[in-house]
Amino acid sequence: MRYLENELLAPYTSWRIGGPARYFVQVTCAADLAAALAWAEQRNLPVFVLGGGSNILVRDSGFDGLVIRVRSHEVRLEADGDIARVIVEAGAPMAGTARRLARQGWSGLEWAEGLPGTIGGALYGNAGCYGSDIATSLERAWVLVRGETQEWSVDRFAFGYRTSVLKQMCAAGVRWQDQPIVLAAAFRLRRDDLTALAQRMERTSNERRSKTPWGASCGSVFKNPQGDSAGRLIEAAGLKGTRIGNAEIALHHANYIINLGGASSDDVLRLIDLARERVLAISGIELELEIQIVG
Repeated sequence: MRYLENELLAPYTSWRIGGPARYFVQVTCAADLAAALAWAEQRNLPVFVLGGGSNILVRDSGFDGLVIRVRSHEVRLEADGDIARVIVEAGAPMAGTARRLARQGWSGLEWAEGLPGTIGGALYGNAGCYGSDIATSLERAWVLVRGETQEWSVDRFAFGYRTSVLKQMCAAGVRWQDQPIVLAAAFRLRRDDLTALAQRMERTSNERRSKTPWGASCGSVFKNPQGDSAGRLIEAAGLKGTRIGNAEIALHHANYIINLGGASSDDVLRLIDLARERVLAISGIELELEIQIVG
């Protein structure tokens, strides 16, 4: 493996924002991941594990440690008549995997059409949309814990709305070296009509495009409060189109913040703070971040 120094992280994130990692390495298997974690442990370095770079904001100061980018992406299908199980490595793209399986006539992940990020990141945050999520699709997963591969049932992930035990551990400050890190996941599939599958995915794609603003963003910035939507609350607070520096609360959907070109992490963080303060003052609702801030 090649350890790079001062590697700029912005190109690896969907927001196209972020300073350098002190060290950066890409891994393609569990053995490489374990070796990278041990390398960081020996040097007393903090670690951040990066997937597709969506749902994160990297500060302009970067990350003073080792960033490990997971690039494993093998997909293995085990079919038995009209039922199948697919095992997908953590670095595989969520949307691309869903399309690949649908083209082969397998249903079960088509709800993920257009969903950004990787399989590993999707498990980490219980990604979901259009009436489904990882928690309802997952059969089991394999995680790396202190150099040992473990097989986990769905229950062990303690999935909730856009969260899991993995995300909760990270929020609690548990080091990545001590956290379970997703290696691969297995999903249940069923045989379906190719035309019907294609039509469902086209509808999902059209709906997503109709709601997604143009430009570099991380997707939804805030979780939706129960019974409401963050976008509606931010719009009601009169913040659509508000700009700070080169970042803008999108006119098309207020729960998106767009990098207009050259936006800094501080531009985005100031808009986040403004949205939270204004929504709290007007509606009494405290918005909770869906994204993770790195650095």
